[in-house]
Amino acid sequence: MTDKAELPPLDGLRYGALGLALAFVALPLYVHLPQHYATQFGVPLASLGALLLAARALDAVADPWIGRLSDRALGRRGLLWQLPLAGVLLAAGFAGLFFPLPRTPGALLAWAGVLLVLTYLAYSLLTVLHQAWGARLGGGVARQTRVVAWREGFALVGVVTASVLPSTLGLGATAVALAVTLALGLVLLAFAPQPGVSPAEPAPLALAWRVPEFRRLLAVYLLNGIAAAVPATLLLFFIDDRLRLPQAQGLFLASYFAAAVVSLPLWLRVIARLGQPRSWGLGMGLAIATFAWAAVLGEGDRNGFLAVCIASGAALGADLAVAGALLTGVIQRAGHAGQAEGAFFGWWNAATKLNLALAAGLALPLLQLLGYAPGQRDAQALQALTLAYCLLPCALKLAAAALLYRYFIAKP
Repeated sequence: MTDKAELPPLDGLRYGALGLALAFVALPLYVHLPQHYATQFGVPLASLGALLLAARALDAVADPWIGRLSDRALGRRGLLWQLPLAGVLLAAGFAGLFFPLPRTPGALLAWAGVLLVLTYLAYSLLTVLHQAWGARLGGGVARQTRVVAWREGFALVGVVTASVLPSTLGLGATAVALAVTLALGLVLLAFAPQPGVSPAEPAPLALAWRVPEFRRLLAVYLLNGIAAAVPATLLLFFIDDRLRLPQAQGLFLASYFAAAVVSLPLWLRVIARLGQPRSWGLGMGLAIATFAWAAVLGEGDRNGFLAVCIASGAALGADLAVAGALLTGVIQRAGHAGQAEGAFFGWWNAATKLNLALAAGLALPLLQLLGYAPGQRDAQALQALTLAYCLLPCALKLAAAALLYRYFIAKP
C-alpha cells in the first residue's frame, strides 16, 4: 500500500464491492421483514415490535465489542477466517428469516429471534470491519474521499437493487442474489489493498465517549436516525393501506434511493458553500416539509407519493454526505486517526441499530394501540398510520435539527 492520493480504480473496486452486498441485505431486513411476518404469518404488531426491538438492541450492545475486535484484527491473518464465516452466517440467516420452517406462532417467533440475532451479528461484524478497513488505508483527504466514495457508491447500487428485486422477482431470488454478491464482495476484498496495522493496543471501549464532540454528534445522529427509521419500518404499510398502491412498492423504493444517488453531487456543492452542519440542517428541513405534505395524501395518490419519495430521497443524500464526514473529522481532531477507528465505528453502528430498534419497538406497538392492523382501512386506523408514518418523523427531525444548531452551527 502506498500513501499516494490516487486510489487505482481496480483497488477501489476490490475494496468497495462488499458495500453492495451489505446494503443489499439491510433493506429487506429493515423494511420488508416486518410486513412479511405481519401479513404472511399473522404475527401481531406488538409481538413483532418487541421481538425486533430486543434483537436489534442486543445487536447494538455487541457493536462496540465488534469495533474493538476490528482494531485488533485489521491487518492480521486472523481476519481471513472471520470474514467468510460472517458471510456464511449472514446469507444463511437471511434465507432462514424469510423462509422459516416453523409455522405455529410461538415457534415462529423463537425461530425469528434466534436467526435475527445471528444475522444481525454477522452483518455488524462485516460492516464495522469494512468501514474500519477503509479508514486504515491511509493517505490524505483526497485518497480517503475516494475510498469512501467507492464504498458508498456500491452501497447505493445495492440499496436500489434491493428496493426493486423483492417485489419483482420475489424473496427467493433476493436471497440468491445476496449470497452471490456477498461471496463476490468477499473474494474481491481478499485482493484489495490491506489495511495498516496500528502499533498500539486496541482502544478501550469507552474511548469514544471521552470525546465530547463525539457525544454531541451522536445525539444528533440518534434523533435524526430514528426519524428516518420510523417511516422506513412503516413504509409498506402506508403504501398498501393508506395509498392502496401495493403494485407500486418497487417504484417508490427505487425512486427514493435513486434520488439519494442523484442528489449526492448536488449536496457536495451545497456543502462547499454552506459547510457541513448547515447543509445537514437544510436536508433535515427538506425532510420535515416532505413528510408534512405526505400526511395529506390519500388513496391512489401515486404521483404525489412519488414526489414524496424523490424529495425525501434527496434529503437522505444530505445524511449520507454529511454525517459520516463529520464523524471522520471528530476522530481526526481527537487525535485517534489510524489507531482507534474501530472503536468509534463500533459505537456509531450501535447507534444505527438503536435507531432501527427504537423505530420498530415504538412505532409498531403504537400503531396497534391506536387501532391499526395490516389490512385495516377504516378512518381511525388510517389516521393512526398517518400519525406514525408522517408526523412522528417530523417531530424527531425537528429535535435533531435543534441539537445540530446548538452544537455545530451556533457554537462559538
